[in-house]
Amino acid sequence: MAWVILFVAGLLEIGWAIGLKYTDGFSRLVPSVLTAVSMVASVVLLGWSLKTLPVGTAYAVWTGIGAVGTAALGIYLFGEPATAARLASIGLIVAGIAGLKLVT
Repeated sequence: MAWVILFVAGLLEIGWAIGLKYTDGFSRLVPSVLTAVSMVASVVLLGWSLKTLPVGTAYAVWTGIGAVGTAALGIYLFGEPATAARLASIGLIVAGIAGLKLVT
């Protein structure tokens, strides 16, 4: 169950990272509130997952999910470049997340 909670925390991290783009420097109320709620919920869920999972593993997976998801959505939503080097780097992060899951 801790892995599911950690996964949801990672998804919420993606939500607040992408949400930051829509807040326009926290000048737009609704995106700002949704971003702040996602931030808090993400950290709370990370904390819950730490009751069972090692902190180094959980934090690395949490940030990895956030990094991969945010980079992918940046490419999809904002037209950021999808160069071979960038995609390979994202793949390395995914490999690291999978590796940490396998050894924990």
